[in-house]
Amino acid sequence: MTLRRRLVLSIVALVVAVSAVIGAGSIIALFSIQRSAIDEQLQFATGRAQRSVEQQGGNGPGLDIGRPSGQAAGTLTVYFLNGDAVVGSVLDNDGDIDRLSGSVVAPLGSVTVDKQPHTIDLGGDLGRYRVTAATVGPAVLVVGLPMAPVYESVWKLFGVVLAVTALALLAASLGAAVVVRRSLRPLERVAETASTVARMPLERSDALDGVRVPDTDPRTEVGRVGTAFNRMLEHIGGAMQARERSEQKVRQFVADASHELRTPLASVRGYAELTRRMGGDLPPDVVYAMGRIESESLRMTSMVEDLLLLARLDEGREIQFDDVDLTGLVFDAVNDAHAASPEHPIDVDVPDQPVVVPGDAARLHQVIVNLVTNARTHTPEGTRITVGIATRDAGVDLTVRDTGQGIDPGFLPKLFERFARADSSRSRSAGSTGLGLAIVDAVVQAHGGSVEVASEPGDTVFTVHLPAVAPQADVDGSARSVDSAASWATVPDRA
Repeated sequence: MTLRRRLVLSIVALVVAVSAVIGAGSIIALFSIQRSAIDEQLQFATGRAQRSVEQQGGNGPGLDIGRPSGQAAGTLTVYFLNGDAVVGSVLDNDGDIDRLSGSVVAPLGSVTVDKQPHTIDLGGDLGRYRVTAATVGPAVLVVGLPMAPVYESVWKLFGVVLAVTALALLAASLGAAVVVRRSLRPLERVAETASTVARMPLERSDALDGVRVPDTDPRTEVGRVGTAFNRMLEHIGGAMQARERSEQKVRQFVADASHELRTPLASVRGYAELTRRMGGDLPPDVVYAMGRIESESLRMTSMVEDLLLLARLDEGREIQFDDVDLTGLVFDAVNDAHAASPEHPIDVDVPDQPVVVPGDAARLHQVIVNLVTNARTHTPEGTRITVGIATRDAGVDLTVRDTGQGIDPGFLPKLFERFARADSSRSRSAGSTGLGLAIVDAVVQAHGGSVEVASEPGDTVFTVHLPAVAPQADVDGSARSVDSAASWATVPDRA
């Protein structure tokens, strides 16, 4: 149950318990008081009966014991001589004397002669009586008063207690609901703020700005919780800002380093190529070394270009939107792949009509090339690759499927991280920088889309979802900055 329901039920249960105790105490007190009053009246009635019997001699069946002066209606009087009932009567409500039958008188003969009140059930119309026995000469006089008025008063009070308890229960339920609701509003605001923070994407350092708990009164428990929660949000916001500044410095360093490395790499590649071409009299091992220097400089230049592209994509640059013929890009990429890797059969599954999407043609072409290259590089010769396009209501799906051995399921969550490689999950005949799929993910996100992968032995599918409408652009015409899913601050391994 919720805290509100538990509090309301606890208050209602407490009210019911208190009402029950008060009601039970009141009923017991009323019964004791009225029984004491009956006992007091019984003493006086017994004294009057004794005097009446004494005045009449007290030794014969002709006694008139039922009508002494001052006796109340319902007074019962029985005269026993030598253990036998000589006469027994009771006054009715009209003051007339009613004689008692033997079945009624018989139980009265066992009343102890101690002048103490006793309760006895006479049955029939008489019911319970409060009786006492006293001696009058050689005889025993039993006098009693009915308990019916006492029980009647008790039952009336019991009904009043039930009615009052029911009203108190209703009032307590309504009052407790209102009071508890008002009392828990500050706690509900704390919970709402926590839920808001839990639903918020926290990629941006200013995501928590203005999100605070309004209840911070240090005199209340909820206020202290709100103060601690706000302090925690401030610490989280500060940590996010520090992380963002660190990531920005790393991105800037990568961008600057990549930019600066292009010139010396071009010089190294140029001089190596020049030396290789002009060194006709050079030893074969020197010519081989120059060729390796040229090859590695080309590979390093490609890596530097990829790093520079990722750094610029992280900053929201490098994307210029225009209408792009995605079908033509697929055919161009497939033709290039046929020429580079004829041992991999590649099929194309595209609609008859050209599919046009908003985007950057060069970057979308790079996405297709990287996905096809990834399929060629990490599958054995003869593996069939299929590149397809499917239109949908919200945009276009671009798929690259291969029939290779699949990807290790444990590696899938970090497949699009930078510099990660899945050497253990897919065979590799050629080296890679581990940036190809990271570039695919960054470019697709910059286009407002997403990329997914599903893999099992014999069927691996990369699906790129591209929206039909370009994302909102900044004033300068470039795409709005999209935070990359991977961070330069922590660089894990990737495929």
